[in-house]
Amino acid sequence: MEMNRDWLARYRSGQREQVWHELRQLGAAVREPENRAEAQLVCDEMAVRARHNIEVIVERLTQDGFRFHSNDDEQTPVTPHIPPTLTAAQHADWLEQRFGAVPLTLLSWVRLVGDVWLVGTHPEWPTSDSADPLVIQAEGSHHPEWPIQDHFTDKWKQWHDHAEGDLEWGPFILDLAPDHLHKANVSGGGPYGMRLPDACADGLFRAEAGLPFVEYLNWVFRRAGFPHFTGGGTKEWEVTYKRGRDLLRL
Repeated sequence: MEMNRDWLARYRSGQREQVWHELRQLGAAVREPENRAEAQLVCDEMAVRARHNIEVIVERLTQDGFRFHSNDDEQTPVTPHIPPTLTAAQHADWLEQRFGAVPLTLLSWVRLVGDVWLVGTHPEWPTSDSADPLVIQAEGSHHPEWPIQDHFTDKWKQWHDHAEGDLEWGPFILDLAPDHLHKANVSGGGPYGMRLPDACADGLFRAEAGLPFVEYLNWVFRRAGFPHFTGGGTKEWEVTYKRGRDLLRL
């Protein structure tokens, strides 16, 4: 496929949509030796920008008096962002060893961003927990007592036992977040996650609708981590639209 390469330089210069389009056009060919290294660098740059956005959001919410907590009646305090651990790269390798090809964007996220949990309560926006706050739990740092590799493996075995020969089950989804109802401590549907295996640069993230992972993140960051409108008045506008305007596009 003929195309203007220099993906990383073009991505950094602002041609992000064009670069993602070209990488997605390649499909699994993005992993060929002449493509893989630079494509991964683009995904790494995306992850660095995403981490910047998360750190800015957490700082602003903290200044506002936002309480990050668990999505249950106890509302146990939660650290909103836990950077990658020293074994994050090994965990990324394990994901591919266990489930086959993992989208390059998710591998970069695991190695460079870490785990994110923006569920909580804003003192002047009581419906903030209903705005589908960003959660990505790929390394399991928020619950070290429950090894996430064991959880992922159990889910994989359950899917394989039931889905083999049954097309209604659909593809395997790696669980990465509760759905928007569970985030608000309401019984809901299935968790959000990434379809695997997938050898493409960017994978399909299943949330309320299926979107490429980067498109989903851009949608979330446009509203400063809270993509669903809740009718929370002026404070919701300040937290989302106003404070999301200067976050980085991925």
